[in-house]
Amino acid sequence: MKNAIRYIIRLAVAILIIVVAYVGGNIGYGLLTDFQPPATQTIALSKEVPLQARDSVYSFMTWNIGYAGLGADQDFFYDGGKNVRPTEELYQKYLEGVRNIISANADNDFLLIQEVDTNSRRSYYFNELKAIDSRVPTHNSAYATNYHVDYVPMPLETPWNVLGKVRAGLATYSRYQASEVTRHQFPGQYPWWKRIFILDRCFLVERFPLPWGKDLLVINTHNSAYDGGTLKQQEMAALKEYILAEYNKGNYVVVGGDWNQTPPGYDNDKFKKVATDTYEQTKVPEGYPADGWQFAYDAGVPTNRSLRKPYNRDSTFCTVIDYFLVSPNVEVNMVHTADLDFRFSDHQPVFMEVRLK
Repeated sequence: MKNAIRYIIRLAVAILIIVVAYVGGNIGYGLLTDFQPPATQTIALSKEVPLQARDSVYSFMTWNIGYAGLGADQDFFYDGGKNVRPTEELYQKYLEGVRNIISANADNDFLLIQEVDTNSRRSYYFNELKAIDSRVPTHNSAYATNYHVDYVPMPLETPWNVLGKVRAGLATYSRYQASEVTRHQFPGQYPWWKRIFILDRCFLVERFPLPWGKDLLVINTHNSAYDGGTLKQQEMAALKEYILAEYNKGNYVVVGGDWNQTPPGYDNDKFKKVATDTYEQTKVPEGYPADGWQFAYDAGVPTNRSLRKPYNRDSTFCTVIDYFLVSPNVEVNMVHTADLDFRFSDHQPVFMEVRLK
């Protein structure tokens, strides 16, 4: 009996040591390799294009492609599902679908894409940036890293199947030659033990000189998720300060992307399918960032779905968190969301046409 007790105690101690070593090792390695981008960083363009910004009418597309890993068949552990990544066969199907949609809409002047992987375990280490580049040959691209972690140990309960290495970011494609491209780091951080495994959120700015002496600024953003709203408040304050300063110079500003919050005036329960669904959402405050600015979105089609389960058109909770914001000197001619039934991503692409006043 005593030998059995000793064996149980030793086994428990051995398991505890293994768990502590695994967790401590991951945290230590994460601290040593933590990605710490500067507050601002100049970004190189993939190539030069011959066109200069001259027209007063421009077309846009924004789409979070979910690293081609979150199509309709998938759920995701961070949202309460089970999956970490799709099978490689399913991943290739999603990626080809993403590439085909982008190729079919390559006539847009600007394409603002989020969650583009370049070397991640979750996307089988495939360079999605190059794969998309080939489908938009008339555009150049600018890429800003916002997820740079050598080893993400989550989910902890399945150490044999974790996110692992992640390299991802924002990509902006343009038919016009920008004079300046800058990555701006958003303020605010998670606790240190979580920060080393989470995205370093940013917004990517491209500046285009106009013939009448002002600039058009095209901004690609991907705001924080799973933060309870605290980090988004800091991010929105920083973005507000930046875009108001540019508008006050007489420049034109267009911001598009995945805001991870609903726009002002939107009914958060519009696409709620199940009365008991407790999907939490934050909303951009009314009047942001100042009088005269306009949020452009299609209220009739959702842009994002819950990932607790694979997509079901009749029961999956959906919402609108992907859209545009334009300055008062920009007139919105059209905005609409393409309803793809979330076949290739947990987000849907949003299109807009504007005229510079």
